[in-house]
Order: sequence, then C-alpha cells, then structure tokens
Amino acid sequence: MHFDHSDKTKALIEKLRGFMDEHIYPNEERYQQEAHEGERWKVIPVIEELKPKARAAGLWNLFLNICDHDTGEWKGPGLTNLEYATLAEEMGRVGWSSEVFNCSAPDTGNMEVLRTYGSEEQKRQWLRPLMDGEIRSAFLMTEPAVASSDATNIETSIRRDGDEYVINGRKWWSSGVGDPRCKIAIVMGKTDTSAPRHQQQSQILVPLDTPGITKLRPLNVFGFDDAPHGHFEVILDNVRVPVSNMILGEGRGFEIAQGRLGPGRIHHCMRSIGAAERALEKMVKRLKSRVAFGKPISEHSLWHERIADARIAIEQARLLTLKAAYMMDTVGNKAAANEIAMIKVVAPNMSCMIHDMAIQAHGGGGVCQDYGLASGYAGQRTLRLADGPDEVHRQAIAKNELRKYN
Repeated sequence: MHFDHSDKTKALIEKLRGFMDEHIYPNEERYQQEAHEGERWKVIPVIEELKPKARAAGLWNLFLNICDHDTGEWKGPGLTNLEYATLAEEMGRVGWSSEVFNCSAPDTGNMEVLRTYGSEEQKRQWLRPLMDGEIRSAFLMTEPAVASSDATNIETSIRRDGDEYVINGRKWWSSGVGDPRCKIAIVMGKTDTSAPRHQQQSQILVPLDTPGITKLRPLNVFGFDDAPHGHFEVILDNVRVPVSNMILGEGRGFEIAQGRLGPGRIHHCMRSIGAAERALEKMVKRLKSRVAFGKPISEHSLWHERIADARIAIEQARLLTLKAAYMMDTVGNKAAANEIAMIKVVAPNMSCMIHDMAIQAHGGGGVCQDYGLASGYAGQRTLRLADGPDEVHRQAIAKNELRKYN
C-alpha cells in the first residue's frame, strides 16, 4: 500500500490547511458566541460568510463531484477515499468546520445516496441544492421503541395508497432536523413486513414541511443540545408523499443503507483522528504552560507516558483508517467491510481516550466550556453509537475471523 499523495492532493491539503489557519481557527471564539446568543435553532453568520470563500478557493464538496451551473455538468476534485482522508482529518480538528466546505454529515451521506441511487428528478430537486449548500438534510432511521442497532427491528410504516406513500412512525437522533435550512429527510421504514428479512425496508424522501411531521423535542448529548444542528425526536403521523419520492424501489432500503454507511463510517473516523490531534495539541500546550510542584507539568514522568500513549494511538488509528480507505478504493466497500468495522471501533475509542487525557491535563477547565474538550469528548463518545455501536462492529469482525477457520 502506498499512502503518498498525488501532487493534486498535496496542493489541496496545503490549501485547506492555509484556509483553516486564516479563517477557521481565528473564528472559533466567534462561532461559539454566535451559537450561544439568542435563538438556539438558527443560521450561524460566520459559517455563511466563510462558505463563499471556501467555494472560491476550490475547497467545496471535496468528498464528491459538484455541479457547474454554467455547463450543467457534474464535476469536482474527483478524490478517492484515500485522498480525501487527510482533508477530512484536517476538517475534524474543528467540529463545525466541515460545514464551511459543505462536507458535513448527514448531508454527505444523503448526497452520496442521491447521486448513486436517486432518479434524475430526485437529483434535480434535492441533490443540486444540497451540493450548492442552499439547503441541509436529515436521515431518519433510529427509533426509540426498538433496538435500532439491528435495523430489521425498525417499525416505521411506509404504505402505498394510490399515487402516494403514507408514512407513520416515531424516529429519534434525527441529526440536523433543528437547522432552519433542513428541508429534506431520507426516512427508512418498512414497506412489506411479509418479505424476506432484509427486503422489508425502503428509503423514501420526505420534505420536512409535509403535513403530519412533528419535531417533538431536541435530544441533549451529555447536556449539549448541539444547536443549531441538533438531534431531534420526530413523529410522522399519516405523512403523505408522492410515489416518485421512493428511492431506487420498494425493498431496497438495506441495499441503500450499506452503500451509504461504508463511506459515512470512514468519514467519521477520519474526522475523529483530526479531533484527537487537536485534543493532543491542546493537552501538550497546557502541560508546558502550567507549573505544579516546582516544575512544568510536562516534565512529570506520568505525563510523558500519557503523551507517548496518545501519539502511538493516533498513528495506529490513522494507519488503519488509511488502509480501510485504500481497500475501499481498490477492492470495494464490501471487501473492505472488516477494515471499515475495525476502524469504526478504533477511531472513536482512541479519540475518547485522548480527549479524556486532555481534560485531565486542563483540570477543572477541561470540563467547562472554555477549551472545547468537554463538547469534543461528548461528540466522540456519541460516535461509538452512531452508524452502529461498537458491539455490532465487533460482532461482525469476530464472525469474519471465525469464518476463516471453517
């Protein structure tokens, strides 16, 4: 495996790092101020100001192709998963920065679904405005009444009635629904409970202004509401959408989910590595700037061990992520499933560990809002559940290992 980047990718990395230095890091305090002032569910001005700058710099939709309005053609950087890995890592150093480049979840996964499985009309109506950053989107799969780590448990009903589908169910952890720009959701539910187990589910496009949708409440993550993005509990009560909103066809929901989750999981892992690097950076700077018991804290041997463990863990996770990305590019997502599962376990756990170390290094400051470590830890801890909990991925890895000796 060769992880050296092409000249094109090296230039993008350099450009992205320059953009982060010039526009993202200097605006972290402003973002926090704007996010916490006034109405919680709103558009953050600094992000909207930076989006045109990112687009003008060619740092837009880096994970996917983009639409050229002048020619009507779809084009873009055309990066592989391996090439995108370092860029996603850089964006992961600041939690909100991915949105500036139109590379944030769940929009990325939804755009990939529409690009790969959507009809031409679905692409025109929803993919283009998503890729232009004009709207945002949500993905509604998880349900409070069932163990959603086994997606066959999902109970939301999608029933055909003439030229429409009628949707009934209750979803939660519907990320992005709180954003006033969130206009469309992809909803996963069952169209035929009598079909084979993995052919009962379907995915359908549901505009969020459709009658029958109730945003019941935002869900806090360790006390953080994650506004203006947010994670909502949503009720769908006799929600009617046209038959043309069905993606790919009835019973194809699992097929779509598998196509979506491979890239989605590895994107999360790439960003987790960036978040861990930033936490380590904050930790080391703190240790070097504080004196305890007559010498800088960084000179105490206990912290030498922790710094070393953090660096080792990051490098191990990065190499496994790059291997998974390389395999996705060369042998496909299905053949890389084991590596994707492994890195989905490794990266968030590693990042949680390093955030915890950094919190400890900051003392009481580490658990307050001043250093971004408490919210960073909350986000990384959540990733051990998002896109499948650790236990599901470990089970898949173990089954693949056992299969070798049949």
